[in-house]
Amino acid sequence: MEILNKLRNLDAYPKVNEDFYSRTLSGGVITLVSSIVMIFLFISEFRLFLNAATETKLTVDTSRGDHLRVNFDITFPALACSVLSVDTMDISGEQHYDIRHDIVKKRLDHLGNIIESRADGIGGPKIERPLQRHGGRLDHNETYCGSCYGAEATDDHCCNSCEDVRDAYRKKGWGLTNPDLIDQCKREGYIQKIKDEAGEGCNIHGLLEVSKVAGNFHFAPGKGFHPSNFLVQDLLALSSETYNISHKINKLSFGDEFPGVINPLDGVQWTQPATSGMYQYFIKVVPTIYTDIRGRKIHSNQFSVTEHFREADGYPHPIPGVFFFYDFSPIKVVFTEENVSLLHFLTNICAIVGGVFTVSGIVDALFYHGHRAIKKKMQLGKYT
Repeated sequence: MEILNKLRNLDAYPKVNEDFYSRTLSGGVITLVSSIVMIFLFISEFRLFLNAATETKLTVDTSRGDHLRVNFDITFPALACSVLSVDTMDISGEQHYDIRHDIVKKRLDHLGNIIESRADGIGGPKIERPLQRHGGRLDHNETYCGSCYGAEATDDHCCNSCEDVRDAYRKKGWGLTNPDLIDQCKREGYIQKIKDEAGEGCNIHGLLEVSKVAGNFHFAPGKGFHPSNFLVQDLLALSSETYNISHKINKLSFGDEFPGVINPLDGVQWTQPATSGMYQYFIKVVPTIYTDIRGRKIHSNQFSVTEHFREADGYPHPIPGVFFFYDFSPIKVVFTEENVSLLHFLTNICAIVGGVFTVSGIVDALFYHGHRAIKKKMQLGKYT
């Protein structure tokens, strides 16, 4: 009993007899408000406990030799699919022209409605029996071999389609500016197809695989080639009018999507002024790794961008088109999802209950003692 009495003397919360309590209206209101505040804060803290918190960390990007996937969806309301091509090149010297795999083009009318969706390029199917063999006369049993019109790499080089001729010209550094003089192009209806699609628009979407070094990819009329170390597009002589490169970027991202990612070019639209030129986007790509709560890693990228329009007023004249120049940041961002610990959650709950209880007690005391002081002065006739 002596031990129990000593333990009873340690009670920091002595109990007051019910007869000595004085309940007030202000105390009831403060109790109700504080209870609502505690419930609201508890629900908020409980939701944070159930959801994962994301921790951000910056590290140096040491990855080498990787590839980057570019996802795009761009609409050109005044540029026909028949003349629109996609090219890529980088500082390592890797170049790809008129890329067609993993790319879909949709022909659009002047109202933006889809006329046709296709995955192939312009021109007709490859012709297996061209009219001539390098300009010579054919025997009955001779194997057919189309002329490359001076661009043959060897004596046995054959160009059996308009596309073969264009590739041979590109390797020579020549531009195919008069396809109406090429027999294969005439037989495939190459020029007629371009004329049939005049006045149409084009939606082009798909993906590109590029090396993880600085470079660019662009959308331009014609097919690119590189004479004398600068880019040139063929087909520019097909029309005396300037190409309208007005465009809307429906989607542009680098790598896989991850929660919370913001692509600054999504929904961006630009209308070409009266002058022709090249529209340029300069992109800084930031490698990003997102690890979710289950430990699954998503390797992706974020990016920032600046824009510039270069008018065709200098020499050499800039190629009309939309160019995306990208470079990589040496810093990598790592996002990691983590659950809030149970101990942290309980600590916050105790802090909420104790904090609200203490603050409400102080407010109640101020109201109570203030009311008593005013009431006493009124009884003494000193309150005015």
